[in-house]
Amino acid sequence: GEVPLSNQALAERHGLSPSLSRTILLSYHAARAAYDTIPTTLRSTARVGFISATSVGGMDKSEQFFEEYLCGDASGDLNQIRHHDCGRSTDFVARELGIKDFVTTISTACSSSANAIMLGARMIKAGLLDIVVAGGADPLTRFTFNGFNTLMIVDPTQCKPLDAARDGLNLGEGAAYLVLMSEQAATALPTPPRCCLSGYANTNDAFHQTALSEQGEGPYLAMQQALHKGGLQPTDIDYINMHGTGTRNNDLAEGTAIRRLFGDAHPKLSSTKSFTGHTLAASGAIEAYLSVLAVTEGYVFPSFSFDQPVETLNLRPETEFYQAPAMRHVLSN
Repeated sequence: GEVPLSNQALAERHGLSPSLSRTILLSYHAARAAYDTIPTTLRSTARVGFISATSVGGMDKSEQFFEEYLCGDASGDLNQIRHHDCGRSTDFVARELGIKDFVTTISTACSSSANAIMLGARMIKAGLLDIVVAGGADPLTRFTFNGFNTLMIVDPTQCKPLDAARDGLNLGEGAAYLVLMSEQAATALPTPPRCCLSGYANTNDAFHQTALSEQGEGPYLAMQQALHKGGLQPTDIDYINMHGTGTRNNDLAEGTAIRRLFGDAHPKLSSTKSFTGHTLAASGAIEAYLSVLAVTEGYVFPSFSFDQPVETLNLRPETEFYQAPAMRHVLSN
């Protein structure tokens, strides 16, 4: 799941220094594109916030430093360590974009950028901000890969989410940001907003540090509460972009939760992580954006390498890409 652009290429594209962390470069690349969609008049008159998520921050630069430092304690450029903190990329990008009204970082592992979107929505609803650029970024690092490998949940081949023979996840990297607006701010747009964030929820079943309960209590409550907040019934959902990591625990638990909430008449569903890999803190925002495309363009995304459904669930994800223009409500886990 690598982004096919080197740090040098990303930096040159935006006139930045290639010595910056990959998180900063990925974050700026995506946040700049999102911010530039806001009309200039709105940028200058509205209260704008930037809520960015990452799980490893500038870990890539820390790895470079320690490689050199291990050769001798007088070796290594300590300037690389200044990128380490998770807030470093947020502050850098906000400063470059000129966003000053509210800036904060969220680091809650794989839910990070979903939480960034939720916090942005809540702040707009509370009347504290008019516009929020919300999302996240994470790079591939050896720290990340070794961490997941230690958990023994990395599939050495392309991952197979929702498949009975699934053997773990693939890691990816990336960045995505969405522009959230109050209804009043949106009236100043030259075209109508692309879609509405109608509901959201975050739950924690406190079952285990790195695993979900087999009953999928956390995912079940999160989906249930998101639907309730949006004033929707399970039958209103046209497509679910699942968390779908490809690990034995996640897919069974999440699938069980979907069965509990939707019964036999579950909506179309798939895991786009089978194409992107698990992009960690960026995944919530990347998949939220794919969900926007599902609503606005009618895109139904497939799962890759699906053969046999997960034991006891009989959930069959979509396996072909197609358009279903009538889609109105999409759930992103």
